[in-house]
Amino acid sequence: MTRTPTPADTSTVTRVDAVPRTTVRAAATNGPPSTSEAECEASTPPAETVRQPAPARPPAASAPPSAASEPGVWEGLVTSALLGTDRRTPPGGERGHGAAGALLDAAAAETVRRRAGLRPARAARRLDPAPEDRRTPLPAAAVRRLLMLLTDRPGAAGGGRRGSAPDLMELLPQWLATANARGFAAPPQALPALLDAARGRTDLRPAALTFAGPRALWLARLNPDWRFALRATHGGVATLSCPDATGRVRRLWDEGLFAERIALLASLRTRDPAGARELLMSTWITERAEDRLMFLDSLRTGLEAADEPFLEQALADRSRNVRATAAELLSALPRSALAARMGARAVTCVSLDRSLTPPAIVVEAPHECDAGMERDGVVAKPPAGRGERSWWFGQLVEAAPLACWPDRLAGRTAEEIVALPVSDGWQSELHAAWCRAAVRQRDGAWARALLGAPTAPEAGGPGAVSLAERAKLLGTLSAGERAEWVAGFIATHGLSEAFQLLGMCGVPWATPLGRAVVDALNIARDAGSYPWSFSGVMGLAERCLDPSEAGRLDGLLAIPDESADASPGAGGYWAEAFQRLVTTLRLRAAMAEELRAG
Repeated sequence: MTRTPTPADTSTVTRVDAVPRTTVRAAATNGPPSTSEAECEASTPPAETVRQPAPARPPAASAPPSAASEPGVWEGLVTSALLGTDRRTPPGGERGHGAAGALLDAAAAETVRRRAGLRPARAARRLDPAPEDRRTPLPAAAVRRLLMLLTDRPGAAGGGRRGSAPDLMELLPQWLATANARGFAAPPQALPALLDAARGRTDLRPAALTFAGPRALWLARLNPDWRFALRATHGGVATLSCPDATGRVRRLWDEGLFAERIALLASLRTRDPAGARELLMSTWITERAEDRLMFLDSLRTGLEAADEPFLEQALADRSRNVRATAAELLSALPRSALAARMGARAVTCVSLDRSLTPPAIVVEAPHECDAGMERDGVVAKPPAGRGERSWWFGQLVEAAPLACWPDRLAGRTAEEIVALPVSDGWQSELHAAWCRAAVRQRDGAWARALLGAPTAPEAGGPGAVSLAERAKLLGTLSAGERAEWVAGFIATHGLSEAFQLLGMCGVPWATPLGRAVVDALNIARDAGSYPWSFSGVMGLAERCLDPSEAGRLDGLLAIPDESADASPGAGGYWAEAFQRLVTTLRLRAAMAEELRAG
């Protein structure tokens, strides 16, 4: 018996088949449904999939009912559209002149059929509003400047950087430091670009996140690319300044990611060194070796005598790297028991031979590395190319308190001790170890003695054996002393070896240092060499030279006459480089004025 279609049957069928041809073609442009639509189809079959009696004469534009219910219909339609109906017949269709139109009709009908079975998704919870930033709003001119700095996209960096336009991204760290010092709040419209800049440059992150404030964290929760802000800040000031700080610190330390725990320990160490040490001790024995090493290294901040008992326990750690770090930290405490033990060992290796004229230092390096020395951080096996005895001797001297040497060497001062000759070729080894000790113990008197006068030959004094060690020794001096010493070095020896030393000087450079750099650049220009040989120093000058020096550079903007032995075209390159330097200095002055206006 044939069942007569009911009104419900008819409406179900015509809901797809009765769509006008123009509407069907428009629906075809919607493309395949999203993943969520496909998931809804899998859980709720559409009404059209129920078998219905077909009309006696279906419209030509309708997809065959059998095709609509077959699996993989959509994939077949997409394949036919990509390959063309001449190469792939659409599902349920035929080759011929009308195949393309039939394909679009079938795709539109299939799209409607698939979407008809969707159920509305449950509405998501409304986001909490972003927290308010109560800091002083940034002045309008400074807002425009910040957006300009953030949108700058310089070309590939390199020694051959050309053009007179400043490198704006290199000015962003200085701008952020000034804005943070004045307590300004970041404008909301700049936060995405600011987070993107901090994501690409880790050196920007501390200053950028401080300036971005609490709204940056609100945004970071919505974008996985900015999750670094959550890791960097959750362990920092945000956790320590909340009402339930003690409970949150404990939970974060017990449950947080490694990066969050490191940030937490570093932040807590700056505020409460004892509390940070107690927090670390509470889980020390359960931490992994590589984590213990990083946690221990954070104790360099605020290192104090109260850390000694914990560090002494770490000398027995099962990790060699942890033991070595603990020993280094203990030796940075000149009154620690380890420093006393190392000093007692070191002084037995050094003596003063008064029979010589003038008196000279005699070195007798240790003949073995015993268990006690190893426990105190002496590495027994030397690196390739080093003798065992000189290797052990250097480690003993660098860990010994510098205060033990005047008593051992007839009450002489640091300058007098460094000036003594050293017998049998041990001078460089002994003085290099003293350099490392002066840096570790932050002893300015020994650093000055080892640096020597900047005008001396080699300009490094008798103890500085490399530019890297000279730079480290400068780090123990005050900013004024550093600038004065480096200025004297440049005036005597030029810029060829000054880049590493300039990096240790405060910003902006003191007037004598800035003038020494400009004078040396002018001398290099007159010599006819190419400016990219000094591109590193020039880049530092753009960021560190006092903006008030821009007027002194106007005379260097003209292209100089080239001598016969000058490099071809060097004069034009120098004029361009000085133009960029002057432009950058004036831009920095304008930036500072914009921030002062607030």
